[in-house]
Formats: sequence, structure tokens, C-alpha cells
Amino acid sequence: MNQAFIALGTNIEPREGYLNQALELLAEDKKMEILNQSSIYQTVPVGYTDQPDFLNMVIEIKTSYMAIDLLNACQEIEQSLGRKRTIRFGPRTIDLDILLYNQENRHSERLIIPHPRMHERAFVLTPLEEISPDLYIPKVGKHVVDLINELSAEEIEDVRLYSRSIDK
Repeated sequence: MNQAFIALGTNIEPREGYLNQALELLAEDKKMEILNQSSIYQTVPVGYTDQPDFLNMVIEIKTSYMAIDLLNACQEIEQSLGRKRTIRFGPRTIDLDILLYNQENRHSERLIIPHPRMHERAFVLTPLEEISPDLYIPKVGKHVVDLINELSAEEIEDVRLYSRSIDK
């Protein structure tokens, strides 16, 4: 079995509903098992900022999928939940990004592992730190906890534990 970490993100309502549906579809897949999941975090958009805040989380899975097949399964879930790729870093019903797959380094046209910008993003590192702080990130050569310590205070402040009261 293979170990993978997947980031989930959404900023189109119902945000919490899309996260829950994605988790259900991932859990229903007989070729993967969710081992651990972070809390949900509300985060400001990065890149294209003229859009609503995101809800983000990270899960750890074990899977019999090869990396590219896991990508295909994640993209099928995104499509089934209405994901449209119109604006780079733009609004989305759901985004499923493979952050890590075993401790492999891969680079192909469709898939780069570890995820190429994960070490710069508090909205990925914060939930990842919650479930696996000592996880080693190949290519960057650091542990998650060390990468968190390198982020600016402003980046960290932009990632808040989600509470339904924030959403209303």
C-alpha cells in the first residue's frame, strides 16, 4: 500500500458541503482508505484574491493506486462536484491536490510530487502540521514543522480554524 497526503479546498457555497461530499467520495473508493484528517481551516485566497475565502483541510490516505491513477481519481471527484477550471487560482467547488505520495519525487506534465508550492503555503502546511508535524518533505529537505516556522506571521494569521459562525 502507498501513503499519500491530499489537500482539499473550496470557496464556492456550500463550502462545507463540498468538503463533506469530497470526503464521502474518497472514502467510498475501495482503492483508498482515509487514515487521518485535519480540522477545517478558513483561509484568504492566494494568487487571485478577488474571491471569497477558502475552506481547506488535509487528509492522509493509504491507497493501492499508483500516483497517476490517484490523480485521475481525484480529478474525477472534482468533475463530479462541478469543478470548472476557468481562472488560475480562481473560485472552485472543490480542489483535490496530491501533496505527497510515499516519499517520492515525481515530475511529469500532469503531476509533480511533492506538490510544487506546498512548502510556501500556510493553508496547506497548517492542516498538514496538525496531522503529521514531523513529516519529511522530499526535494525541499525539511519537516513540516520547520517549514511552518519559516512562514511569515501574516501568512499564518491568514489561516484560521474554521467555525460555522465565521461563515454566517
